[in-house]
Amino acid sequence: MNLKVLIVGGVAGGATAAARLRRINEDAEIIIFEKGEYISYANCGLPYHISDIIPEKDDLLLQTPESMWQRFRIDVRINSEVVKIMPDAKQVEVLDKLKGETYTESYDKLILAPGADPIRPNLPGINSKRIFTLRNVPDTFRIKDIVEKQKPKRAVVVGAGFIGLEMAENLHLKGVKVTIVDVADHVIAPLDYEMAAIVHQHLKTKGVEFYLKDAVQSFEDHQDLVLVQLGSGRRIKADMVILSIGIKPDTKIAMDAGLDIGPHGGILVNDYLKTSNPDIYAVGDAIEVNDFVTGAQTLIPLAGPANKQGRIAANNICGATEKYAGTQGTAIVKVFDLTVAVTGNNEKGLQRKNIVYEKSFTHSPSHAGYYPGAIPMAIKLLFSKPDGKILGAQIIGYEGADKRMDIIATAIRAGMTVHGLESLELAYAPMYSSAKDPVNIAGYTAANILKGTHPVFHWDAVATLDLHTIFLLDVRTPGEFRQGSIPGAINIPVDNLRERLAEVPQDKEIYLFCQIGLRGYIATRILLQHGYTKVKNLSGGYKTYQLAVQKQANEDIYENETVTNNDLIKPI
Repeated sequence: MNLKVLIVGGVAGGATAAARLRRINEDAEIIIFEKGEYISYANCGLPYHISDIIPEKDDLLLQTPESMWQRFRIDVRINSEVVKIMPDAKQVEVLDKLKGETYTESYDKLILAPGADPIRPNLPGINSKRIFTLRNVPDTFRIKDIVEKQKPKRAVVVGAGFIGLEMAENLHLKGVKVTIVDVADHVIAPLDYEMAAIVHQHLKTKGVEFYLKDAVQSFEDHQDLVLVQLGSGRRIKADMVILSIGIKPDTKIAMDAGLDIGPHGGILVNDYLKTSNPDIYAVGDAIEVNDFVTGAQTLIPLAGPANKQGRIAANNICGATEKYAGTQGTAIVKVFDLTVAVTGNNEKGLQRKNIVYEKSFTHSPSHAGYYPGAIPMAIKLLFSKPDGKILGAQIIGYEGADKRMDIIATAIRAGMTVHGLESLELAYAPMYSSAKDPVNIAGYTAANILKGTHPVFHWDAVATLDLHTIFLLDVRTPGEFRQGSIPGAINIPVDNLRERLAEVPQDKEIYLFCQIGLRGYIATRILLQHGYTKVKNLSGGYKTYQLAVQKQANEDIYENETVTNNDLIKPI
């Protein structure tokens, strides 16, 4: 008897599972049910169609029912929603949305790939026709149609995650004045605050208005506009609103079928992607996964892991015993000119799990400084004490930021420590890298911290320093010092430090800093070898500090009330 496999949902997980099943079992009967009209599309490319960076809508469609049948002999049924699973009978009930009729289909094995739905909070006015979400191809076409035909002048993007910022950029490219609103104190939740500060300042240079630590309270249609009421009391007039505040797993049919649901609301699966029913597997955004770094259960909705899960589920259905090793959350996003990349855990995640960690900040050029065009990138490394296991990383830069993140993500997957980053032999030519690659530099810095040869303090500790009991030393040049420094600092350039040691007190803790940390490290080594025992260098230097203590939001810019970079606030 031939194997019969039903798959609920297409896109990354479901379509991948179907194609893999066919490649390893030519005789299986495979049916995909997709409640929408598109089976496989480039989800991550949707915002770029709105701005015409991806001009042809057909370029978004990776597979069609016809192409899936022609190449793989897979029966794809679009506009067909599985509304009920009957595990005891090993059947599903399907609604044909075009005919308005239901029917049943039997299975030997069932794969659930229902994905996730955009969150629409129950706020007054939420059902306005001027409020949109971006999750699938029809959503994209609706938004693009509004942009092309109605020529909106103002848009509010609610939520500053990956999709929210991508939408802000692409609407901005179409000439729309964009306002971003987020309840958090920084954009892009996987980033830590001081790294997100780099993104904030970049958004300011692009003329994007954004409000942080502010929440939408209500929407109200008024003539041909929608009024967005914020908790701060502001009312923003807009032609359209994009909701991008997150997604939630689509688990209704799984719950109704009695499948186990995890603490975060996703379908529970074991290491082999099998649900609590032995004949039902689940993949993609609807499932809970193990955090590869910590082992904790979590939700990480990403296309790459969904593809891998689809492949593994198909393998296991066909007799393999292949484990899914977990998701580490490697992700990347373009924010105007910036590249923002993350992998592993951030500080909040590690603190929630009570994991002891250390961190380091480095600013390195994208390639050799003597070759034209080198641009700095910021790298934050999180690692355990005392073994140096890499727990997470965040990189923000321009050219080359992506490949450095891929190196560190690979190192995490391989179980490497920061000492391993020191020893990596990476390709070098002056237009591509430096003899000491930025990844090597991050490894050296972190390893020195662990060895105790480079004691550090961090930007958020500056506000707690008592200048009566410590000595704050700026080792940059006098010209840099005059342009701005940490209040209370004494300036002794590192190149003059040996000759001016008498000016550095022996009976106080020495907190020193330079622009990015390198000269501060050299000064630290000088002092430690001249009898100073309590010396700490500011990790990431004044650059990290100065970015983090600026006012982060960019408020009321369309009313000519511009936030300046000198408007400093206390660190949170």
